[in-house]
Amino acid sequence: MSAGRELLTVYLKGIFMGAADAVPGVSGGTIALITGIYERLIQAITSLDPRALRYLPRLHRRRGRAEFRAALVAMDIPFLLALGLGIATAIVSVARLVHIAEQAYPGPLFAFFFGLIAASAIVLADHVSLDTTRRIVVAVVGFVFAFLVSGEVSNAAPNSPLFVFVAGAIAIAGMILPGVSGAFFLLLLGQYTYLTETLTEFTNALAALATGGSLAALVEPGIVVVAFGIGALIGLFSIAYAIRWALANYREATLTFLVSLMVGALRLPAIKVLNNTPDTTPSAIGGVLAVAIAGGALVVLVDRFTEDIEFA
Repeated sequence: MSAGRELLTVYLKGIFMGAADAVPGVSGGTIALITGIYERLIQAITSLDPRALRYLPRLHRRRGRAEFRAALVAMDIPFLLALGLGIATAIVSVARLVHIAEQAYPGPLFAFFFGLIAASAIVLADHVSLDTTRRIVVAVVGFVFAFLVSGEVSNAAPNSPLFVFVAGAIAIAGMILPGVSGAFFLLLLGQYTYLTETLTEFTNALAALATGGSLAALVEPGIVVVAFGIGALIGLFSIAYAIRWALANYREATLTFLVSLMVGALRLPAIKVLNNTPDTTPSAIGGVLAVAIAGGALVVLVDRFTEDIEFA
């Protein structure tokens, strides 16, 4: 595969990851795992080295530029940029759609999420290893933990920048871990609706600048977006190093735990579907099942038609 085509493929996978991260269903980490880039993502994040900045004063020289370029490639920066751009593209666009759908069609929306998670767990079944007592215990712990935290959520949390910072650090764990999504954690913390609305307000104000909009309109939502971003960066590096260590030392048990998280997390969309589908007629139930099957089919298609990108 040529470098350009590989980066385009990574960008498209980033779009799938971003779309997953923007909804309280399957996590972006799940998409990374089923599309074959999960371990490369963890490796790239934990390979970032600030010492590469020492080449910046020498960029006016050919050798300095070559050394800087080599350092970026060694850290897999092109991969991270392509993936990050895809994630950002999807989050900005999908957040709007999900917010609208959640208001108008909550039952079918969460049925779709249920299908996404269930199919992802099935696709990743080959990664589950239950051949030892320890791994069985790990699977049970992962399932029980996800099941317990995926109960009905609360909206009583404050919407302050400090709490948003904490929410960002917590949510990034869901964004990078296969299983419970980052958006789910935001729901659990009562921040999901607030942050999707704030992101929409921020992007609208940003777009309005091109037509003479006020810079002041960016300040309030911008503070929230920056607070979330800083918290997410701190959480990202913390969880990435932990996952890298676990995969290096306990690979089978770690993957078993991650997949069991996904199965336990099915409780949340199931509760949402039941609460938002009061009509139990055959047509209503059939519609919910059809949407769930569509979500599952999407995961199967992604798994089938995206090729794995191996380590160089």
